[in-house]
Amino acid sequence: MSSLLREEMQRVLFRPAKHRLVEFIEIEEPLPGRHFLCVSVGQKKVVQLSIVHCQISKTTQKSGSKKLQTQRSSIQECYKKIEIWSLHDLTLVDGRDPDVDDPCFLLHFDKVRTVTAITCSAKYTMVRALVALCDRHCQSPLNLQNFDFTYIKPTTYYYNRGDCVVLSQICFYACNLVCLSMCPVPLDA
Repeated sequence: MSSLLREEMQRVLFRPAKHRLVEFIEIEEPLPGRHFLCVSVGQKKVVQLSIVHCQISKTTQKSGSKKLQTQRSSIQECYKKIEIWSLHDLTLVDGRDPDVDDPCFLLHFDKVRTVTAITCSAKYTMVRALVALCDRHCQSPLNLQNFDFTYIKPTTYYYNRGDCVVLSQICFYACNLVCLSMCPVPLDA
């Protein structure tokens, strides 16, 4: 479902503006309809955050010849950006309390924007995407406050599986060499 939604938003909203949708999460807003916090990258590597409102509209179309006219109704989703910010203007992302599963977080621009994600994991998904984009496209790191950092940038030994596999293979070969060097060699001449 989310991949279809991503493709639809990319096609309808972001591609005409020459932006690529990188990440989005569904958020709760007081207005009716569905709302999403989206992060997109433009042509000149400009990263934008936007609140997208999705409203379902019902349209009727007349079709047929002049003698027989029928009306067809179709349900269509209408996407509209209602708020837009630049990632460069984001000064702080505040998770409010790292010890509580709270899907709400604060985005500090000129004004503070409260965002309530649908789930706490969606909140961390968005923050991981913002950190990665800030590392890639901005000159300064993203300021984060009140987050459990093990969910944002894992620092465990098993994080990068490729390095672990290579390291375990090297240890296996070294262990084999030690075992072979300690085995007695028969001297049958």
